[in-house]
Parts: sequence; structure tokens; C-alpha cells
Amino acid sequence: MLQFSLWKKITIWGLCLLGVALATPNIFYTKVEQSNDARLELAAGMPTTPERVAKADQWPSFLPSALVNLGLDLRGGAHLLAEVKVEEVYAVRLDAMWSAVRDELRTERATIGTVRRQDSPPDELRIKISKPDQIARAIEIVQGLAQPVVSLTGIGATDIEVRGENGIIIVTLSDAEKVATDDRTLAQSLEIIRRRVDEVGTREPTIQRQGDRRILIQVPGIGSAEELKALIGTTAKLTFQPVVRSTGDANANPGPRNEIVPDMEDENLFYILEKSPVVTGDELVDAQPSFDQNGQPAVSFRFDATGGRKFGVYTADNIGSPFAIVLDNQVISAPVIQSYISGGSGIITGNFSVAQSTDLAVLLRAGALPAGMTFLEERTIGPELGQDSIDAGKVATVIAFAAVLVFMVLSYGLFGIFADIALILNVALIFGLLSLIGATLTLPGIAGIVLTIGMAVDANVLIFERIREELKTAKGPARAIELGYEKAISAIVDANVTTFIVAVILFAIGSGPVRGFSITLGLGLITSVFTAIWVTRLLISTWLDWRRPRQIEV
Repeated sequence: MLQFSLWKKITIWGLCLLGVALATPNIFYTKVEQSNDARLELAAGMPTTPERVAKADQWPSFLPSALVNLGLDLRGGAHLLAEVKVEEVYAVRLDAMWSAVRDELRTERATIGTVRRQDSPPDELRIKISKPDQIARAIEIVQGLAQPVVSLTGIGATDIEVRGENGIIIVTLSDAEKVATDDRTLAQSLEIIRRRVDEVGTREPTIQRQGDRRILIQVPGIGSAEELKALIGTTAKLTFQPVVRSTGDANANPGPRNEIVPDMEDENLFYILEKSPVVTGDELVDAQPSFDQNGQPAVSFRFDATGGRKFGVYTADNIGSPFAIVLDNQVISAPVIQSYISGGSGIITGNFSVAQSTDLAVLLRAGALPAGMTFLEERTIGPELGQDSIDAGKVATVIAFAAVLVFMVLSYGLFGIFADIALILNVALIFGLLSLIGATLTLPGIAGIVLTIGMAVDANVLIFERIREELKTAKGPARAIELGYEKAISAIVDANVTTFIVAVILFAIGSGPVRGFSITLGLGLITSVFTAIWVTRLLISTWLDWRRPRQIEV
């Protein structure tokens, strides 16, 4: 086991060199960051100024330039905890149903009498009929408007519940529909916030759902919580535009009063559209996942009176033509108009799954926040505090690292030096992997690295102590070292696998700082096993081949 073939040696040292190369840009963090930003600005078509070119040339383009992203506690930024007022969506949904309910009931006016809407709480729609004895028939008519709940948890349920009281019909959303509506509202809010934050080029924001109605927003590098609140309140640009043709050439000439817009899903597909939209997102009232006449998932949408009138006129004149739905200068869908669409509403069909139709509905509604938000917590972390955290983390890591290096040399001599070399490579590999996957480093993440350093040394201690035991009975140094690795490897793997399982669980159920800790811990376990089992053994094997000692001391 101490003999390594040439390809194994090349593989081990190649991985170590690759890790060091990927980790190196983090040593020159500010310089590489400025260079990356300048190159992105030039690629985006911004003016080529001498200052921008100079910054882009600060770091050679042939070297790795990926960096470990710094979290909110290290870089500074803004923290918000918002609660979405989902009740507002219930009120809008029920208010939108009134016209359909009124029209259906009026078809049997002779039976149920006149129909009038009554004042009601926001989560109810109340309709009074002039013939209370026909309330059962009126309820039956309204129940005919019920639609199946479009969610994986609401299978078999309908979206509304209808009951009668003293000649008044009361319509409410069902519990299953409220759950589905909450999910869609939170998903839509997350999508809008993420788009708005990404638009300003911030690095690695944390935007995630917490509980049933809350959203956690952490954006490193932004000035203040007030600035972040203003940012997420902006409105997405949504338009419905006529399609001239599609093309695969991004540089095609669109012609006068036209523009070329990329497809959101297919990077090789572009649409040439008329610049003047038929309707805009400001006139879109609602978009919901639904089912078509064949029971297949689809997306239904609805405009206000003005938008509905314009949309109806356009569809009547352009049957058979494609119609692009454009969100933030990207075509998210280009359905073909099959027939005249009246009433300001329509349906988008396609080869959708329920999840895809829900996602498309979210995108269609992403022009504005679906409901108001109450900010429960606001916090601004200044860059000075972030720098203090970085300095404190550096001091803790350096002290722990130095103490471990000295301990290993004092305890195991030359073998301790081999362990120290592997430990240094281990830390480099961790930062290389973090840079490669674009992970975000936080203070808990630094704690995970420090813990990994201790666990990496623990593996070497197990091996070296086992070698000491074998030296008392084995016939020679080579055999003692070989047996030491063979008998210690099972304990090392068991300890690291069980800890890795904990890291995976923390990542799966945790959020924010907990995930940062689990990522560095999990990656550190992988690299520590690699360096403890393979790198130190290769170093010891190379030393044995060179010195060929008759006796060794560990």
C-alpha cells in the first residue's frame, strides 16, 4: 500500500496544485474582485475607459479568478425580515370573482330573482338574492364556478366554498386554496425580490422563505436597509408584444420600430418584436395556474378593463400569429393566438407540468408584488463591522492553525511535519472548492474551517498512534507504516462519514449561517480524508524510498 504508481502520484499532486491555484485569488481578494467587476462591465457594453481597462488588467486573465463570496456578517450590508400580507390576495381573488358569479346568477333571474352584492369582510364575497327560498339553487349555480386546486397538496379539492344564510350567498376560498395561494404568493414575492436584487449586481444575496408568510432578505454590499427596501419595491417591466419572427442570430437586423429580444429558456433563440406593446404588465390583474379543456396544466391570465379591450381587439385581428410575453427584456412565452379572446382574459397552453404552469404564472405576475409586506426586522451591518469580523476570524484561524502545527511537530517529529504539509494543503483545497462552487463564507463558515483543521489532525493522530503500536511488533518500518494506515483507515472513514451525514442534515433543514457552517464542514471533511489518507502516505512513501531507514521514531 505504500507503493504508488506514476498515475496515482500525478493525480494526487495534480489535485493539490489545482486546489492551490483555485484558492490563490482569495489572497489578492480586492484586486481580483475589482478586475472581475471591470471585465463584467466591459462585457456588458459599458464605456471602455482607461480606469476600467486598468482594473480589468489587474489580474491575469489566464489565471483562475473565482472568489469565495463573503457573507453579510463579513462584508456588511442590509438585513430584512418581511411578512407578506397574504390576506390582501384573498380579497383580490374574491373581488375578481364577483363579475363571473353575477353573470352566472343572472342567467336564472326568473328563478332566483335579482342579484346584489353586499358589504362583506375582505375574506368573503356576499351576494343577496330577492327570492330567499331559491337559495339552494343559487348555491348550486355558484358552486359550478369552482375550479380544482392546482397544487400537489390540494388534489381533489376545489378553490371555493359556498354556503347560504338568510337569503345571502357567502363565497370563501377553501382551506386548500388558501394554502396554495399562500405558496404562490410567497413564490411570486421571492421571484420579484430576487430579480430586483440581482438587477443591481449584488453578490450572493440570501433570499429565502421562512415559515408560512415570512421572507428573509440579506444582501451583502448594499448601503442600508432603507436602500434595500426601496430596491425590492420597484416594479418589474412586463409587456405583451407582437412577434415579427424568430431567429437564431443575436445580431440580426430587427428593422425599423422593432427590437430583438432573447428567449428566457433557449439561449440560441431570439425574437424580433414590435417595440410598441399591445398591453403592459400594469394592465395585468391576475395570472393563475389552471387546466385547459383537456385537463392539462395551463396558465390563465386576466387584464383590467382597458387592457382587456385592447387585448380583445388585437387577438380578433391576429388569429394564428404568435404573441410574446416579455419580462425584463426576455421572452418567457410566445403562444400562438388560436381565437378571439374576449373579456380581457386568456389561457396559455403547452406541454406543461403542474410545477411548470405554476412557475409560469409566477413569472407572469412578477411585475409587481402580489401583496403588501410588513418589515418585522431591519438591520444595517456596516463594512467596518464586517471587517472586524474578518479580522477576528483570521486571528482565530491563525492561532488554531499555528497551535496545531506546533503540536504535531512536537508530538511526532518528522511525521508531524508531513501532517502539517497535508494540513496546509487541506486548507488550500477547502478554499479552492469554495471558490469553485461560488459558496458564501460566513463567520459560522470560518468556525467550520477551524473545526475541520482539528478533525484533519485527528485522522493523522490515529494513523501515527497506530504506527507506534505496530513498530513494537512489526519486522520493519515499511511494514509498520503500512499496517498503521490499514488499521486506522476504518476508524477515520467512520468518524468522517457520520460527521458528513450531520453536515448534510444541517444543510437540508438549516438556513443562512447554519448552511454556511455545514458547507465548509462538509467540504473540509472530504479534503481532510483525502489529505490524511493519500497525501501524508505519499509523502511518507517518498521519504522511505529516498532514505530507506532501518528504524524510525514516530
